[in-house]
Amino acid sequence: MYAVEAHNVHVLGSGQEVIILAHGFGTDQSVWKHVVPHLVDSYRIIIFDNMGAGTTNPDFFDFDRYSTLHGYAYDMLAILDELQIESCIFLGHSVSGLIGCLASIEKPLLFSKLIMISASPRYLNDVDYFGGFEQEDLDQLFEAMQSNFKAWVSGFAPLAVGADLDSIAVQEFSRTLFNVRPDIALSVAKTIFQSDLRGILPHVTVPCHILQSSKDLAVPVVVSEYMQEHLGGKSIVEILPTEGHLPQLSSPDIMVVVLIRHIR
Repeated sequence: MYAVEAHNVHVLGSGQEVIILAHGFGTDQSVWKHVVPHLVDSYRIIIFDNMGAGTTNPDFFDFDRYSTLHGYAYDMLAILDELQIESCIFLGHSVSGLIGCLASIEKPLLFSKLIMISASPRYLNDVDYFGGFEQEDLDQLFEAMQSNFKAWVSGFAPLAVGADLDSIAVQEFSRTLFNVRPDIALSVAKTIFQSDLRGILPHVTVPCHILQSSKDLAVPVVVSEYMQEHLGGKSIVEILPTEGHLPQLSSPDIMVVVLIRHIR
């Protein structure tokens, strides 16, 4: 059970249907703390940490393996294989939305649906595509991370969450972001922000539910519409009356209701 141990996997609840919850950049499985209590009575829940999260052993982080998002997709498939899961609902936040897409292309019958929160196939603007960032923006972000990681976290967390520095959600995101080793955080950020997975979308045939805050610094609303137009299977988009990239932390009351509806 190597993957289960390395990724701090927890299996909760006792329902027939399985849901696997995958967190995004700078967080760990604790990002789902407001969501899990509402699901455990009806579903079997799998939560885990992506390699590189502050809760994982940094010695296990292979910079080559995780230079693309495929490494994370293979990790998740290994977890599901070790737990002998034959079918599940995937719920992924941010970059994990695309990790779920990659995993579903490998094993489409393993997933009954993909639910993605704040996901983007490409963050860089391109011809006829608005991702939200220019290369200069990303270069400045990487430079700030490298020069003073602590100061960067203090500035980035409120912008990402869409709230003040003293809000509980910002404090929580800051905590998990601080826990990531700075060189790993920089490597992961470069992998995510420089990735372009638009080309895989037509190969995703599993039904997709795309959930998106109406205002998100990292993912403009038009990205969700782009994904819906290009995914290979059925998809639905819901724009939420929330602000920020982590609505499951900043607006849990709204998020829980929406998630339960999409899961059902």
